[in-house]
Amino acid sequence: MRFGLVLAEVGNGLRRNASMVVSVVLVTFVSLTFVGTAALLQLQIAQMKNYWYDRAQVAVYLCTSVSTAPGCTDGQATDEQKAAVEAQLNSDTLKPFIDEYYFEDQQQAYENFQKQFADTPAADYVTPEVLNETFWVNLVDPSQSAVLVESLAGMAGVEQVVDQRRYLDQIFDVLNVASYTAVAIAAIMLVAAALLIATTIRLSAFSRRKELGIMRLVGASNRFIQTPFVLEGVFAGLIGSLLAGAAVVGIVQFFVQGYLAKSLSFTFVDLGDALLVVPLLVGVGVLLAAVSAAIAISRYLRV
Repeated sequence: MRFGLVLAEVGNGLRRNASMVVSVVLVTFVSLTFVGTAALLQLQIAQMKNYWYDRAQVAVYLCTSVSTAPGCTDGQATDEQKAAVEAQLNSDTLKPFIDEYYFEDQQQAYENFQKQFADTPAADYVTPEVLNETFWVNLVDPSQSAVLVESLAGMAGVEQVVDQRRYLDQIFDVLNVASYTAVAIAAIMLVAAALLIATTIRLSAFSRRKELGIMRLVGASNRFIQTPFVLEGVFAGLIGSLLAGAAVVGIVQFFVQGYLAKSLSFTFVDLGDALLVVPLLVGVGVLLAAVSAAIAISRYLRV
């Protein structure tokens, strides 16, 4: 196969269908940008889970004088009840699961509340008496919090035992929905890109139908005829995927690392994560273009 002739045919096809090629590039660019963003969002969710789940605590809230929970019928937790809860935390049953714990009395809870909600009206109405004394427990494995909940929830003087991970799960559920939505949109746009690539190749073949007829008459193989059209699609897909990769890197570098990372305390995906996604985008873009173009031109030549 004469590669010079094949490349010349590719150049002619790109010039004749420049507007359609630009359309393919743009659709591929937008769709793969969604794919890259969704992939990075999943990486971010995984990093956030590792960051927050390791810091999530189990809160053992003790009864106050205003508690209405079934275990608080005697009013505020007594010193004996607090000692019983602490003894259970130090027992042979729970100790292997606990990394560390500390006790927060009502005055400490009040001071922390005032710091956290200093700019809200609630800070003016809350008094130490209505806040729970609390044992804050860090687990060796946060996923085993059920052991602690089952062991302490029914004890006298305990209002409730709360695993903070349940609040995080709600946040991550929302983020996962956003990620799946981005994936769905990307999938739809990838289908649109595939159809557009196929249409572009068929139009290019139709515009050169006389040349194709001559090539067949002189004995050119189907492979020789198809190759320039496939390369046209691959070229458009490659340009679109490279632009998508550049967009993903730019989003991470200038928005995520340049803005979000300075505003929020936890870690974010970095440039290294973005660079890992780029080869995936290029591979998907090139493969999608090659398969779409090959199917389109082979069907056209069979007609």
